[in-house]
Amino acid sequence: MELDVRQTVIVAILVLFIGKFLTRKVAFLQEYNIPEPVSGGLIASIVFAIIYGAFDIELQFSLAVRDTLLIVFFTIIGLSSRFSTLLKGGKPLIILLVIAVIYLFLQNFTGLTVAQFTQQLPEVGIIGGSVSLSGGHGTAIAWAPLFVEKYNISNAMEIGIACATFGLILGGVIGGPIAKYLISHYKLEPSKEPELTVGTLHELTQHQTKQTKQTQANTAAPIDYHHMLNSILIISVSIGLGLGLNVIIGNLGLHLPEFVTCLFAGIIVINLGPLILPKLTWPERSRSLALISDLSLGLFLAMSLMSLQLWTLGGLGGPILIMLAAQVLIVTGFVIFVVFPLMGKDYDAAVMSAGYAGLALGATPTAIANMTAVTEKFGASAKAFVVVPLVGAFFIDIANALIIQFLLDIFAV
Repeated sequence: MELDVRQTVIVAILVLFIGKFLTRKVAFLQEYNIPEPVSGGLIASIVFAIIYGAFDIELQFSLAVRDTLLIVFFTIIGLSSRFSTLLKGGKPLIILLVIAVIYLFLQNFTGLTVAQFTQQLPEVGIIGGSVSLSGGHGTAIAWAPLFVEKYNISNAMEIGIACATFGLILGGVIGGPIAKYLISHYKLEPSKEPELTVGTLHELTQHQTKQTKQTQANTAAPIDYHHMLNSILIISVSIGLGLGLNVIIGNLGLHLPEFVTCLFAGIIVINLGPLILPKLTWPERSRSLALISDLSLGLFLAMSLMSLQLWTLGGLGGPILIMLAAQVLIVTGFVIFVVFPLMGKDYDAAVMSAGYAGLALGATPTAIANMTAVTEKFGASAKAFVVVPLVGAFFIDIANALIIQFLLDIFAV
């Protein structure tokens, strides 16, 4: 059964409502900052799997709009980033990049160790390492033909997609609890920023001070016709610039995802635009911009998770499950004992730790969802929303490709 764009959006919205309902009713989800699209999307994918198993009906969604939502979201990340914030994030960016590259090796060594323990080929360990986890579905699909043709792993595609799917779910589940533990254990407080970089303040919580609430109420621009229209205009112009940059960079031989160049375009527009057109209203840190970002990210994740074909994972063997369990344990310890201390052991570091957990097991949007859930509850972290997306969306993919090939040259049979 094929659903068109309109029907896909309707289902995604219903999935988000389910996630919000579950978060309100289930104390665990609320207490440990599980993103609403993750809880709702997982329930939906389970229901669709039951329908497939009982009635042999497979729902196929029209997901072109999902990619557009991702571009909109990352453009807003760029539009929320002043050069001054980027400069402040320069050192943390380099530190997290080094940490992330080191972890790519650790992630693959974890996979290789479990593969040896369970008497699997070394290549399976690498597939269950950074190929499918840090790399995600895209990298798993891209590398699968090589594993099939050169290394005779006939089910490389199935293993990669299965690990990437579970990684996406697990990455969205463990990030919030990690941040909750770090913030509570070290009694961390956010810096006094006027407004959330990403994410509207949906409800007041006991963790937010009265002063912070009053500051946000006084400084944030209202959500009205003018500000929404202005935000949509600036976003659209920025996306156009980003797509143009993508074509130019592609012609020079460097191929980047469109959402990366749109993020860069957003940074250029918000920093140079006010200098060129000072009388124009710019939507930086506005509630309208935050609302659009919330809608874009929520719908993107809902569509991604509700379209997971869980029935394809039915043949997932015990060795792969052991490998995934080991990867979760390793990344949890690595985030708490390495990432958090090296990133400064402060509130920003806790938010980035939640994001990195999602990044290492799932994908950049999972990292953003984790950080959004945390900041909506505890307070803003502008630095986290600049550093983590840049590491996850650009640098890691390049480093991962080099490391995968390097390890295959050494360990492949």
